[in-house]
Amino acid sequence: MKNTNSFISTTIITFNEERNIERCLKSLLPVSDEIIIIDSFSTDNTLEICARYGAKIFQHKFEGYGSQKQFASSQATYNHILSIDADEELSPQLISSILAIKDNWTHDSYSFNRRNYYCNKPIRFCGWYPDRQVRLYNRLKTGWNDNQVHEFIAPTDKHVVKHINGDLNHFTCNSIIEHQYKEEKYARLNADILINKKKRVLFFTPYLKGTFRFFKTYILKLGLLDGYYGWMISKTLAKSSFYKYYWAYKTHTKI
Repeated sequence: MKNTNSFISTTIITFNEERNIERCLKSLLPVSDEIIIIDSFSTDNTLEICARYGAKIFQHKFEGYGSQKQFASSQATYNHILSIDADEELSPQLISSILAIKDNWTHDSYSFNRRNYYCNKPIRFCGWYPDRQVRLYNRLKTGWNDNQVHEFIAPTDKHVVKHINGDLNHFTCNSIIEHQYKEEKYARLNADILINKKKRVLFFTPYLKGTFRFFKTYILKLGLLDGYYGWMISKTLAKSSFYKYYWAYKTHTKI
């Protein structure tokens, strides 16, 4: 009997991901011994596609990215978890790296670089590459925090992460409008976090934060070298930062 300690459960959270999910699932076949889908009640063909790949499907109300991914981990059969988003895929080199460690786990968690694609173009700068991510981990030793947005694997005492070769390809947005919509959603979530924490926001804070975000992305992170898309990414992120603090300020002034 094969040692199940070498097995990997892959977890994916979904909502209306029919455009992306099949590409994601195909890349997982060489490394995954189980695929867990946690779906927030999709209304498109996401679940039909997942079923064709033999995934185990659970539906669960979305209450934040961190808690949703932690719930996904709890539904897995095996303790080694590979967490991937529906709009991501494993590159061939990353597949090879994961296969090499399946029978020789030396660390509690592993990181790898994420390569972000914007309008199908790989972004080299803007702070978007190498964009190191911790996505392969032992759930008995570590797990996700409960952040509503910008979730990450929570570090523990003596938690050492090993970096492995290969890119996680992330097809973040197919259009500029899609990116703007996504960043508006993040801005509202982040504004709610500030409000709930009762963080004081002054009237000039949105302007300072928005301006600095543009300067950081376009100049400090060399977004200008990504050409037109670097310019648009920088503008969109700056707008998102502005509205995060603007909505928090407006809510505070109404209280």
